[in-house]
Amino acid sequence: MDQQRPLLYFALLFLSYLIWTAWMQDHAPKPVIDKTSTTAITQSIPNTSPSSVPSANRSDVPEGVATVVATTQAVSTGKVVKNTAAEIHIKTDVLDMIISTEGGSFIQADLLTYPVSLEEKDKPVRVLDRSKAYVAQSGLISTAPELAPNHYAQFTAPQTEYELLDDSEQLVVPLTWTNGKGITVTKRYTFKRGSFLITVDQEVDNQSGTVWKGNNYEQLTHGPNNTSNGMMGITAYVGSAYYNEKYEKVSFSDIKDKPLSNVVQGGWAAMLEHYFVSAWIPPKEQKNTYYTKYIPNGNRYIMGVKSPQQQIATATKATFSNQFYVGPKNQEELAKISKGLDLTVDYGMFSFVSKPLFWIMQSIHNVVGNWGWSIILVTLLIKIVFFYPSAISYRSMAKMKKLAPKIKELNERFKGDPQAKQKATMDFYRKEKINPLGGCLPMLIQMPVFMGLYWVLLESVELRQAPWLAWYEDLSVLDPYYVLPLIFGASMYLQQKLNPPQMDPMQQKIFAFLPIVFTVMFLFFPAGLVLYWVVNNTLSIAQQWFITRQIEAGKSTSIIALGKYLLNKK
Repeated sequence: MDQQRPLLYFALLFLSYLIWTAWMQDHAPKPVIDKTSTTAITQSIPNTSPSSVPSANRSDVPEGVATVVATTQAVSTGKVVKNTAAEIHIKTDVLDMIISTEGGSFIQADLLTYPVSLEEKDKPVRVLDRSKAYVAQSGLISTAPELAPNHYAQFTAPQTEYELLDDSEQLVVPLTWTNGKGITVTKRYTFKRGSFLITVDQEVDNQSGTVWKGNNYEQLTHGPNNTSNGMMGITAYVGSAYYNEKYEKVSFSDIKDKPLSNVVQGGWAAMLEHYFVSAWIPPKEQKNTYYTKYIPNGNRYIMGVKSPQQQIATATKATFSNQFYVGPKNQEELAKISKGLDLTVDYGMFSFVSKPLFWIMQSIHNVVGNWGWSIILVTLLIKIVFFYPSAISYRSMAKMKKLAPKIKELNERFKGDPQAKQKATMDFYRKEKINPLGGCLPMLIQMPVFMGLYWVLLESVELRQAPWLAWYEDLSVLDPYYVLPLIFGASMYLQQKLNPPQMDPMQQKIFAFLPIVFTVMFLFFPAGLVLYWVVNNTLSIAQQWFITRQIEAGKSTSIIALGKYLLNKK
């Protein structure tokens, strides 16, 4: 068997994976954007009374004991009224957010420490965005709509501007609602310095003269996913997820086809986008109902969590407390917040490689402080770990190259008898102790590492806009001057020259063309990934050259022999 065929097999396998991924994305159901998608979020139903009694008659309010029927009419007057919600602007050292007094919903969230791009360093990434129907809502539901404010209720706030001062470690923003009949609900949002995690407390003060019964809920809504495919047709997952002792993805098509209702202790409910995530995190000791819902009016997808019912005696207070995270998918920080939340860094089917690979890279980065050098050093480490498997392959290739004239002679002798030629060739391999499959091993090892690193670069926010040197200011995007892809192509061409020559003229042409094909392919890969492959090829060429030279001289090809060779050179 030809020793260079694994290269072709690898190319075909990888291209097949890319085609399959792109096909799955292109043929997934594409929701149609409704013209009302940007207004359905902010449309409110205020009451004519000062207390502004909320309506439970909205299809995106979780089902409780009250009937859920979609409507746009006011509770007491039966008239459609204009939205009177105010906006509260909140700014900390890492967050710039807007809360609406309608339900106290988070309708906008900018991450001040994460610029949109290197070209727009003053423009922060926007995660929550009402124009995309991507907002975070919370509220209460009770035995009657006038007893609890859902996310359509009108709250009041003492001021419309809040900012975390330089000498403060936290900022508390209160919103208040009352029904005028003894029920007062205060929502308190606590922001902390340097944190993307917000505590949301809903305090119920029951002075109604009767027992209050109700649930609290938190939910995330998102419009259609209009994210374009990434490099080579691969893009990060955009959709919802929750934690049920394991990471459970719930795609928008799943929400539309089959609503979820699952009771889970603790956990979290999240919306994922590339590099960033928002998540509601209830108390871990509490059993909650996780649910999804599709709202045709506005074409919105909802992932939410509802607490068990709680009773509050008259003349007492009780607080529903939850946490809300909106920020980067920083694995270390997410793991501290809630069990399994770090799994929102979704490496897909190559997680078994990506996770340890990222851990090693991060450990190296903690020492060297540069992700480019981390990639180079982890490549060297991988090469050392797989030195012997690679050596087996290169020894096989070296023997094939050394014995190429005899193999050519066999081919000529049995030119007209393919069966006899195959038998004679296999007997020759056996006699010379050559493994014809040996060349496959490095490719089989490198493919999962290659794809694992691809997903690390694609999904890990730590490598987003990570510089290396010179013009490499962002290793997660393609090389702007295509220098690394060209070096890769040259290294692949040089590596082919170390391999045994092709016997079939057609195969010679195919493999001569492969460096060009791979160079073009790598033009569209992240610079960090191409850097890995360039370093890997350079080390492979050095190892293969050494082994070929030792085989031709009849000497040992072990790593000890390599060490002695290098010491003697010095």
